[in-house]
Amino acid sequence: MLDRLPQRVQVYEVGPRDGLQNEPGFIPTEDKVRLVRALIDAGLPRVEITSFVNPRWIPALADADHVAAALEAYEGPAILTALVPNERGLDRALDHGMREVAVFMSASESHNQRNINKTRAETYDAFAPVFARCAAVGVAVRAYVSVVWGCPYEGEVAAAEVLEVTRRLIELGAYQISLGDTIGVGNPAQTRRILDAVLNEVPVERVALHMHDTRGAALANCLVGLEMGVTTFDASLGGLGGCPYAPGASGNLATEDLVNMLHGMGIETGVDLDRLVDAALLVEQLVGRPLTGRALKALVAARQTRRRSSE
Repeated sequence: MLDRLPQRVQVYEVGPRDGLQNEPGFIPTEDKVRLVRALIDAGLPRVEITSFVNPRWIPALADADHVAAALEAYEGPAILTALVPNERGLDRALDHGMREVAVFMSASESHNQRNINKTRAETYDAFAPVFARCAAVGVAVRAYVSVVWGCPYEGEVAAAEVLEVTRRLIELGAYQISLGDTIGVGNPAQTRRILDAVLNEVPVERVALHMHDTRGAALANCLVGLEMGVTTFDASLGGLGGCPYAPGASGNLATEDLVNMLHGMGIETGVDLDRLVDAALLVEQLVGRPLTGRALKALVAARQTRRRSSE
């Protein structure tokens, strides 16, 4: 099936939001803006810049309005997006001229209750006015579905449940559903079963994968997605962002790991891998520790070797 891989893939960068929200220390606003601009310069087509949630929930992103305000004047080709949990969050996003927002919920009832204090049915009701208002003003809405490959409370989630949530979110108006392996337990065979069920009823262009690399299987799961026609993959620079249910785990798939693999396979992304490495090194400075991305170490070492050989 490798001869039928897509020629081009969209990498959806979530590091400034999904990555930084897990940081114990507060990254200054100007540094967050520097990071977003570095990602734009690297050619990422979509960058999720922040989350308009109550600062008490996520203190690391308490400056969401300031970050968005600093980027309001940006008019380049990249789409800047933000997470909104409800209508209050949407108000803030619209105040800053966001052209795209994202909502989130869980595939399992238990995780949805623990994560956002609502049943899935209540979540759909809460989302309805958000989708309606976005449709009225021409703002695109993406939807994240968490714990698709496994729930820390319920274990494996039935593919039928994933399909039901996906179907409902598309009916509400989501242009794309990002299916997430939140705790990083997925394997390629499971990924194929999930996508078989979802893609039987949902067009493949409406589906993205958001894999975590907790057990080192993220790229293998992405390869299954590629073989099945998926062309949008979420990733976080340097693997930034841990998994709350697996302390010390690497969490998100590293953007440079994904881009390095795709380029090696001859798949276009529009991303400048060298500039992406620069952005990852910036993140290491900002968070004050080495990042977990595997390709980053190899790419930095190769860069140093080239420099030494040219001296």
